[in-house]
Amino acid sequence: MEKTISLSSKGAVEDKVGSSNTVKEMSVKGGNRSKSFSEEFMRIIFTVCGFAAVAAVAAITIYMLIAGVPAIFKVGIAEMLFGTVWAPTAAEPSFGIAYIVLTSVVGTAASIVIGVPVGLLTAVFMSEVATPKVAKVVKPAVELLAGIPSIVYGLLGLLIINPLMGKLEMAIFADSETHVMNGGANLISAVLVLAIMILPTVINSSETALRAVPMHLRQASLALGATPTQTIFKVTIPAAKSGIITAIVLGIGRAVGEAMAIVLVSGNTVNVPLPFNSVRFLTTGIVSEMGYASGLHREALFTIGLVLFAFIMVINIIINKILKGGESNEK
Repeated sequence: MEKTISLSSKGAVEDKVGSSNTVKEMSVKGGNRSKSFSEEFMRIIFTVCGFAAVAAVAAITIYMLIAGVPAIFKVGIAEMLFGTVWAPTAAEPSFGIAYIVLTSVVGTAASIVIGVPVGLLTAVFMSEVATPKVAKVVKPAVELLAGIPSIVYGLLGLLIINPLMGKLEMAIFADSETHVMNGGANLISAVLVLAIMILPTVINSSETALRAVPMHLRQASLALGATPTQTIFKVTIPAAKSGIITAIVLGIGRAVGEAMAIVLVSGNTVNVPLPFNSVRFLTTGIVSEMGYASGLHREALFTIGLVLFAFIMVINIIINKILKGGESNEK
């Protein structure tokens, strides 16, 4: 009787072990199927998002071409791009945007020349020089700059920069009989506001790139006898070049696309882009006239948008070529 019970117990144990192995095998197979399904599902999601981004760019490009090209054929590409008179509501309309395009080029370039060095050096200070306590104070201030609405920058420029430029203008052109006083609403004011507005973009992106540089590169430079300043400019910044160029591209995009702040401080008059002249940018031209434009005038504003779009695309292509050229030279 005891032998029978022992055998029965052994059989029960074997059945239990066998069933346990079966359950584990089924769970592993089920887990693999579940994992495979989730991976396939996420792959589909990633693919859809990627094609959605490409489709968005293609849709914008096609729309801008459809909306902006008709005015070019009606007015003439030479007259529109190289004409200097913008008078769309005159008895004999004129749609020359040469001064508007030139103002955007000069204003953006000047703001980058001022804003990028200041932003890059600030990023170097935050990542390489400042103590943690000081960096904790400076970083929130920079982030606050990024969160301020653009219209507030325009108001501050209108209340602070324009009066200062107006006083400087009065002092320089006090005896001039040809200069038209504009109260400081000029190209310099617009450039200064743009330079301030691009600072948070340049600082944050540059700081991230600098902090990503491996510490052993800095240590190797210092071990070879380089000073901290030499290490920053000869090792750290070159190693972070890719991220810094990306910061510059983002800063250019911010400067080129700004409208509301600039319309308050630039004077918004089509003029030669001289420092103390009231000027109009591509973006401000669209903003100031789209509300009442119609017919060919409205189509011409879409052409300005197309030119702005092409301007940004050309800048991105040039920057990417420079970046890829630098990477190939390093290899």
